[in-house]
Amino acid sequence: MTAGNGSETRVLLCGCGKMGSALLDGWLESGIGPDKIQIIEPFPSERLMSISNDRGLAVNPPVIRNPSVCVIAVKPQSMDPVLEYLTGLNLRGTLILSIAAGVRIARFESAFSGGTPVIRAMPNTPAAIGLGITAIIGNGSVDDRHLATATMLLDAVGATVRVRSEDDMDTVTAISGSGPAYVFLLIEALAEAGERRGLSEQMSLDLAMLTVFGAATLASGSVRTPEQLRNDVTSPNGTTAAALDVLLEEGSGLPALMERAVEAAEARSRELGG
Repeated sequence: MTAGNGSETRVLLCGCGKMGSALLDGWLESGIGPDKIQIIEPFPSERLMSISNDRGLAVNPPVIRNPSVCVIAVKPQSMDPVLEYLTGLNLRGTLILSIAAGVRIARFESAFSGGTPVIRAMPNTPAAIGLGITAIIGNGSVDDRHLATATMLLDAVGATVRVRSEDDMDTVTAISGSGPAYVFLLIEALAEAGERRGLSEQMSLDLAMLTVFGAATLASGSVRTPEQLRNDVTSPNGTTAAALDVLLEEGSGLPALMERAVEAAEARSRELGG
């Protein structure tokens, strides 16, 4: 395996749902040849089969060729039969890269032979449009080559960051993994507020969506902090200040609600991880 070189990396993708499909699209676009990708998916979609026919992808092949990386992209509740299947293959020397939410590294270490390199990753749904953010952490058998390979595969759908310890993954899950849902809820609430005040449903939705998109784009490309950008919009005793007085109300405003939401998601992630 040549770390960081997509043309030399042989991938076994186990699970090709929404996130697996996003990864697959990113890999093909980044130059990993279809002949280097094998896919295990019990219920392949029409789209996957169409791509398979057009590009020559191996979907549910009778024989699995020894992969460089096995990417596990299944739901946590489906993990037991998947691990039983994978441990029946010859995956010695294969990097295990899991994007299953909440499943800890120890579970994979107990399933595979000692010394198996395992990387746990937490992507989020904007990966579907190449704008995801993924956090990764590896076990003691992971070296710089493995990290480089995992980063190369995950960068195909966005950006990748490395966390210091596996415990941090519960916080990552609460912030970026679940975070898109918080933003979608903000869009919903802002649009509904506009609609209740007489704007059309479509106009309210457009205003809310494009405002959130524009603000996020502005923040991501600016050297100024979000707080500074917020202050730039806020004139003393103006309309924004009046709204922020409500949103920043101590104990019941947005910061307090967000803190409680993140705490709840973080706690649930720990529960799911056992």
